[in-house]
Amino acid sequence: MAAGDPSTAATSDVPATSSSAASYPDRLREALVALSQACDSGVSNASEAASFTVSDILDAFAAVMSAEADDGNDGGDDSTAARVSEQLLREVHEFLSRPLANQMATDALSLVLPIPVAKLGAQTGGCGDIAAAILKFFVTNCSPRDMLSILCEALDAPMELPNCSSSFVLLLNALAEVLTKIQRRHIEQVKVALPAVLKVMRATVSECDEEHGKAVVDLFNAAHGIGNAIQEMCTAMVNKNKEGMCAILGLYSLQNIALASRSRQQDILCACGSVVLQHFRFLKFSGFTYVGLLTGSDVTAATDKLSKEDDADFLEGFSFAMDGAMLTVVWAYMYDDMSKYAGEELELALKEVQGNHMMKWEAINMLKYVLSSICYPWIIKSHSINLLLSLAGENHVQETNNHVDFTSYAPRIFATLKAIESVMMAAPEALMRKKAFAALKKVISMVPSSQRFDILQALVNNSMSSSLTAILLDLVREEILRESRQAENDHVESDGFQGHGELPPWASHALELVELILRPPHGGPPCLPDHGDQDQDLENCSRKGLCTKCTPSG
Repeated sequence: MAAGDPSTAATSDVPATSSSAASYPDRLREALVALSQACDSGVSNASEAASFTVSDILDAFAAVMSAEADDGNDGGDDSTAARVSEQLLREVHEFLSRPLANQMATDALSLVLPIPVAKLGAQTGGCGDIAAAILKFFVTNCSPRDMLSILCEALDAPMELPNCSSSFVLLLNALAEVLTKIQRRHIEQVKVALPAVLKVMRATVSECDEEHGKAVVDLFNAAHGIGNAIQEMCTAMVNKNKEGMCAILGLYSLQNIALASRSRQQDILCACGSVVLQHFRFLKFSGFTYVGLLTGSDVTAATDKLSKEDDADFLEGFSFAMDGAMLTVVWAYMYDDMSKYAGEELELALKEVQGNHMMKWEAINMLKYVLSSICYPWIIKSHSINLLLSLAGENHVQETNNHVDFTSYAPRIFATLKAIESVMMAAPEALMRKKAFAALKKVISMVPSSQRFDILQALVNNSMSSSLTAILLDLVREEILRESRQAENDHVESDGFQGHGELPPWASHALELVELILRPPHGGPPCLPDHGDQDQDLENCSRKGLCTKCTPSG
């Protein structure tokens, strides 16, 4: 029979790295016999104690393997440890699969075995298949609600990352099966499960290195299985319950899209497009649209559906949902397979947003979530800048802007501009920095003229780079020239009715701004570049966004 066939009978003891390792199968068989006898007698305390003994034996061997791995054992020892692990798992599976298996024993073992079984299942060979079969047996033969709590506790238990990512995959796959068996109070049960799932996803993605990239891809596939289970629940629900569950599925998908996009592993970046595509299908099922993702309105609507006081902690698990909304659009914009899938739908959404002034501002503001974060790769930020330039378009909208109340947008536009600045100063490629500068000028030009100076002044006041200060001052100079030309044209058109020598408003404000720079309010010398070559100065800026020519004092 195949080594990975869970139904295969337990084999004889295999050679181990030590006599201690070789003794584990014998000790496990003795513990299982004791458990069977305790359950047959109907003494619950005895059966509970016996089940803990079984768990302790498996856990102890998992600890031995972990210690030996830390000591850097050679491949032969690893192979032997995997064979012993496989034998231990077969002993457990054979015990559970007996025709006369006692339900009391099954229930007792289901409480204590998921963690050690998942740990042993992370070994090579047939361990994963047998561990999955054991967990499936528990899911099939025990109460779904009990197993949901047990598996969530297992996911929440401390495990050493990144080595345990394969263990988490086994637990997530079992949890997905449990969710499909829940018959009542679906939303409540999902609210129990998802925080544990998302906590594992976030921790694993952030801590796994390039070597474990494939394991993280498997983790995202397991997370997709959780999404499938929730979608199956949605299909069976009606009215407000269905709306609430769809909102949960949408936020869950956005969180996973953001987490996948944060990964630096090459394996995940290669697979990320398919991960996004998988979760976008959940978004469409849940009623999310590209327009709603671009503007963030779908995220707000989903959050509002779940924003009761008792859901505050639950909603914290979706902290990257806004990032995920914009990233979904960015991936569709940059990834061929996603573009083909989105097709005309994405194009129509972009045109609709470009044609609506308020929606355009909302979409531009959404990009700050991606551009301001240090967690997303530069390739994603580069395409985000391309998307921003596309949204802004070529046409000037100043006349329209001057009739719009910009007060509520100012803080968010300032945050967006600061995010664009961070790309200008830290991007590794000159072309990306130049594109970011073009985006900065474009967004500033879209601000109403009456409030544009306030935005530029705020940017100058918060600039920590001499080169950036010079760039912003140059934009002020351009605005003064533009305003002066406009004033001259108005003077000519009015046949000289306006008084001569009257300074345009921007000119008087600019003098105050220059004085603020030359005389810093906190003292010290002004932070100005050593020369006027802005592009060269930008290339000398560090990845933290601070000019290398600026000392801490100035």
